[in-house]
This record gives sequence, structure tokens and C-alpha cells, in this order.
Amino acid sequence: MSHRIKILPETITNKIAAGEVVERPASVIKELIENSLDAGATEISVEVTSGGRRLLRVSDNGFGMSAEDALLSLERHATSKIKSEADLESILTLGFRGEALPSIASVSRFRMASRQRETLDGTEIIVEGGKVREVKACGMAVGTVITVEHLFFNTPARLKFLKTAETESGHIGDLLTRMAVSRPDVSFTLTVDGREQLKLQKGDLFRRLGQLIGKDALTALHPLSHKSDCASIFGYISDPSLVRSGNNSLFTFVNGRFVRDKVVQHAVMQGYKGSLDRGKYPVAALFITIPSGEVDVNVHPTKHEVRFRHQSAVHNAIQTAVEELLRTSPWLSSRRSEPKTAVSSTASAESSVSQAYRERIAAAAQRSLNITVRENRFRSTESGVYANEPTPPSTSHDPVEPFTVNGEAETAGYFSSLSIIGQFHGEYILCQDSSSLVIIDQHAASERVAFERLRLQYKNTGVESQRLLFPETVELSFGEVAVASKFQQELFAIGFECESFGGATLLVSTVPRLSGSASVSALIRDIIHDLQQIGTSGAFRDAENALFARIACHSVVRGFHTLNQQQIRELLTSMDNTDFAASCPHGRPVSHIVTLHELEKIFKRI
Repeated sequence: MSHRIKILPETITNKIAAGEVVERPASVIKELIENSLDAGATEISVEVTSGGRRLLRVSDNGFGMSAEDALLSLERHATSKIKSEADLESILTLGFRGEALPSIASVSRFRMASRQRETLDGTEIIVEGGKVREVKACGMAVGTVITVEHLFFNTPARLKFLKTAETESGHIGDLLTRMAVSRPDVSFTLTVDGREQLKLQKGDLFRRLGQLIGKDALTALHPLSHKSDCASIFGYISDPSLVRSGNNSLFTFVNGRFVRDKVVQHAVMQGYKGSLDRGKYPVAALFITIPSGEVDVNVHPTKHEVRFRHQSAVHNAIQTAVEELLRTSPWLSSRRSEPKTAVSSTASAESSVSQAYRERIAAAAQRSLNITVRENRFRSTESGVYANEPTPPSTSHDPVEPFTVNGEAETAGYFSSLSIIGQFHGEYILCQDSSSLVIIDQHAASERVAFERLRLQYKNTGVESQRLLFPETVELSFGEVAVASKFQQELFAIGFECESFGGATLLVSTVPRLSGSASVSALIRDIIHDLQQIGTSGAFRDAENALFARIACHSVVRGFHTLNQQQIRELLTSMDNTDFAASCPHGRPVSHIVTLHELEKIFKRI
């Protein structure tokens, strides 16, 4: 009787494993560079031809392998990284599965040359389609050189799914960028089709980021350092002026390993909530160090995903770290420094992931803000610009009560130190800082102050409310009235007292005191619309900031609204005592700077 179930030959199992490990040429480069870093390499060179179809070569100056180890490394599940089952719970290296080299060799024409410092000769091994063709001695420097030619030559189905040479080379460049950020103490070189595309010298993280994202962007990066019971987090994050349309510049590393983890990225974006426009991503390089037993990296062969034993705690630690830095708006205080101050790197930090994993983080002591004005438009209006007028035309708008977090005004901050020039078009406040013109969006600034007041009130004693002289009826749909009834307690907590008045009518008796003369019907309609998106009371906490932002937006002046000098000064003082002062709750910037240098260029003085 014939058996229907058979054990697959090794050549087929290697190709199946290659389908998981070797997705495209960039996957090959990733596995080889990880092996180089685990081998203690400080110099890594990558060569690519025809997008990796024709040639991939990785050379390093690591400690190399003996002839016996080199042959053994081509066997499946042969590794020097782990020795027992217990080692899986404390993985400190980038590679550990022992699948990469045999998988790559099974779908390419593979050549490996390696030499240890203790030997005079190296060992060269030639493999074709998973079969060892030749083993011989060779002369070479200490380290390892692996050459992969004609990738997927024996698996045409995989070969046809590769993209153009330019696309595949782009993936390799992105991969090398991530690896280079993770190890600024290692030099990297990338050569594509005979042309050197990237050459990175050893340095610290701040310098490495400057090499990869541009030196001009360094003024928008700010050092972050945070420790909690479950994680240690350090690195750099950008202020809201430096954003990208995708998350390609959001580099997150767990114990030195680049991860594209949803929990980590969600935590970072939650930390930026209310500071960025929708669809925008910050530039960041964050290194999260967690005890090895608290994170599982053995999730997928690509090792891009991890699992945290205490996922919520790690998420909260990352979000808190980002929020604490952004709350102080450090880029505002840096504007008070003398113009054109050189960026210096003064602080360093060391990671304890492994003996081979060391890097320094530089903190910028002083930064100059270099914002390029791409377009300047001026409108002539009857209101015009008034300068230093003691009493400009006023409206019934009440003076802004200075906002303080602890009940006492703090020392003069960035906004308080500005010299007031006046108002433009009743919407923008013009100020002077040293040799710069500072333009402030008064609606965005007022909205941020109102938003922070609401958050502070809610956290302490609940949002202050005021009873309407005459309760107002608001006509809604039946579904909206049902939502208002469902969230009645939550609405009361944020300052609204309302009840069904029969049919599709809602009776509103109290509103948040800060809402002032805002239209009650428009405000409650918008709030109920937001509550409809929440669905359950349990999700209300996640939507609190969005609701406060909605109330704040309705509570402050919009469009043309003249302010006198006292009102402007009180608004600026409130901004200095407000967290996240650089943006409104929706992420729009509060201020913009035009330097004297830029003005002189506009008027062709330089």
C-alpha cells in the first residue's frame, strides 16, 4: 500500500523557507547586514546591480568564520546565536533562526568568502541552487564577503513578481537607511550599478540623521529621553514643522531591532495627537529598550513584528514620552536664542541591548530656526496694519483672562517676550523677536488656550458650566436625540445639561462656560455628530480631546476681530502657560517666523 504523505526533500523545503525569508532583493540585504552586525562589523559595504537581479554583494570587517563554521552555516537551523530553548526568551542578536543563508543559497548562485583574524587564509564556498559546488582557500582581509547572483534563477514564478530595477534598488536604499539609523557607530556604503549612492561615516545618532534626512532638518529635531517601569526610550522626534506624507521617516527600534509594529507607531501618533494635520507623519528615531524576556521577536521570519508581554504599558510609556516633550514646545524656547547659532551636539547616551550594540545620542543645546518663506501674499484692506496704537478700534470682545496651569503666572516665556507691532486684517497678530517678524494666528492661539482650559477643568473638578437664562430647544433627528440620551452623563461631565423635549427636539439648559456667546444649536449638533462616531460609552475617553477641540473652536473668535494691546498681551501670556503652545488642537501652527535675512532677500538687499 502506497503512502499518500511523504517527507519533502531538503531542496524543496529550503525553497519553501526562502519564500518566507527572501521576499525580494532587499530581504537578502537585510539578512546579510544583520549577520554582519551580529559579527561585530564596523564597516559594511553593499553592492547592487540591476536592482539585485544580477548581483547583490555585502562585505564586512566582522570577526569572520572558520572553514568548518562557514560550511555549517549553510545548513538549515544552524546558528551561533542560540543554543537552548531558554535562549528564545532572551534574544539579544538580530538573527537567530539559522534560516537566512541556506534559504538565500537555495534560490541563487551563491558565493561566500570568510576569514578569521587567527588564520592566514580565508575559505570560499560556491553554492548553486542549494548545492555546494566548490570549497577552497582564498586570500582576503578579515571579515566576510557574500555574493548573490541571479536571484530566483531556479524559481521563475518568484522572479516574475520582482518590480523594475529602479523600484527594487529603492527598497534596498530604504532598508539601508533604516539599518544605518539603528547603528550610527557603523559606516555604510551603498553602490548601485557601479555608482556610489550612499556613504555614511561613523558618528552619533544626531549626525547620522543629518546625513539621511538633511542637515537643514536637524533644527526641527529634539532629543527625547524617558524611563518607565517597563521601558527605556530615547532618540529624537521632530516638531510639527517637520512632517512627511508617509511613515517612511518614522524609525522605531525595539532592543536595537527595526520594527514596523502597529502598537509602537500608534503610540507615537497618539503622542502627536492635536499637533499634526491629518495624514501627516513626524520624523522620528526612537529606541525602545525592554527586558528581553518581556518582548517576543520570534513572531515572523522577517522579524519586523514583535509581541509585548505588557502591551498597554509599553504603549502608554511611548505615548507619555512623546507627549511630555511636545507639551513643552521646545522649538519655541529655541527661537529666543541668538540667530544663526550653530547646532551643537553635547549629550550622549548608551544602549545596553548587547555588547556589540553601542551608540550615542547628541542633544542640541541651541538651535536656530530656519524657515524658508516660499510665498508671500499681502492684501490691502481698510483696516490695514496698526503699529503701537494705544487704543485700536475695539469690539464687545472681553479681554482674554491669562491662563495659568497652577494658578500663578510663570516667568516670561517665548510669546510674552515678543514686542507687539499690531494686527493685520483683524486675524493675525504681528510681533517682533530680535531680528525676526513673528506672525500669530489669533484664532489658533485662542483655540489652544480654550482647549487646555477645558482639559484642565475636566481633569480637576469637571468642566465649568453656565445655565442659560432661557433653555434652548434644538431640532435634531430622532437618531441624534437617541445619541444625546445615551451619552447624557458624559455630556454633563463636559458642561452640557440636556434632555429630550419630545419627538426630535432636545432641550439644552447649560453649556460650558467657555463657550460664551457661541451658537448653542450649532455647538450641540457638532458634539452629537462626534458622539455618533464613538459608538460606545467606553470609547468616550479616547474622544475627549476631539470633543474639547470642538468646544474650543466654537468658543473663540473667528475671522476679522480687532484686539487692543492689552488683549493681545493677555493672549500671549496665556500661550506661555499653555501646553502644546505651538499648534491649535487640530494641529495647525499658531505662529510663523519671517527672518530679517529672508526679508532682505525679498527686497534684494543681499
